[in-house]
Amino acid sequence: MNGTLMTQTSATAALAGPTTLTSSRTVGAMLVLAIMWGLSIPVTKLGLETIPPLMFTAMRFLVAVPLLFLLSAGKCRVPLKAIPGIVALGVMGITFGNVAQSFGVRETSASVGTIISATIPIFIVIFAAIRFKQTVAGKHWVGLIAAFGGIALVAVGRGSDIDNLSQTTISGVAWMLVSAIAIAFYYIWSAELTERYGTLPVAAWNAFAGLVAILPLAGWEMAHSSFQITGQAVWTAAYLGVMVTVAGLLLWLYILRVVPARVAASVQYLQPVFGITAASLLFGDALSLTFAAGVALILAGLALAVSNKRTGPRKVVTRQ
Repeated sequence: MNGTLMTQTSATAALAGPTTLTSSRTVGAMLVLAIMWGLSIPVTKLGLETIPPLMFTAMRFLVAVPLLFLLSAGKCRVPLKAIPGIVALGVMGITFGNVAQSFGVRETSASVGTIISATIPIFIVIFAAIRFKQTVAGKHWVGLIAAFGGIALVAVGRGSDIDNLSQTTISGVAWMLVSAIAIAFYYIWSAELTERYGTLPVAAWNAFAGLVAILPLAGWEMAHSSFQITGQAVWTAAYLGVMVTVAGLLLWLYILRVVPARVAASVQYLQPVFGITAASLLFGDALSLTFAAGVALILAGLALAVSNKRTGPRKVVTRQ
């Protein structure tokens, strides 16, 4: 999903995983994935320079959906009873989650958008506790509180950026939080469907349902907004559709097959590093001390919130 990407985004709520020792190839795959997903917010911001949010989100999934169905060829049949859940989750995670992310990215600096997007695993912990009746330990609560404190610092420490496109607004921060909540909800409530029918088929139908819901909204936006389809808009939408949504999903599934889930989850700590670095290079984002303190609090809170094994879905893919 992005998240997003949702991207998506990133964490896994997996209990078990392979015990193969981490090889240089696997480490390389994890680094590549962290870079691919970490760049999603800065790349989204580039795309939104000439394309409005709803239209840009639709462009992204017009690229991703055919590829997902192609990869799921022969495995796309699901029973009728599963369709309402798949459609509802597609609208929640793909339409609502990714549209909210696009609006949020437009109104935040790429650095702020990246670090708030990295809080998706925190909301996964909260929803997993609700959905699977999990007990949230004391240190997890400390992590959650620290992370939300970090979000507040990031919001107030956004500083002065070099142009209006990079300015962060409170509404932008709110949109990014709404996106993180919606995408986390999608991950947790889609876990049972993916266990039953497979990750790729469910992801394909989720994305298709989300795209169908987005298209009328994007059409309305096109009729009421000015836009320009530039080469930059096309390649950024293609990057998000191919690299973040499809290739990211395949790489994530590969990593989960060869290393324990707790090792794979370390990707989530590298994403903000690459995202914030890219934001500084592309947009000249000013990183104040308050912002840096907020980032540190969020990452520390994230580490506490997702530590230890918990009962939950085996796999949670964190970017759509």
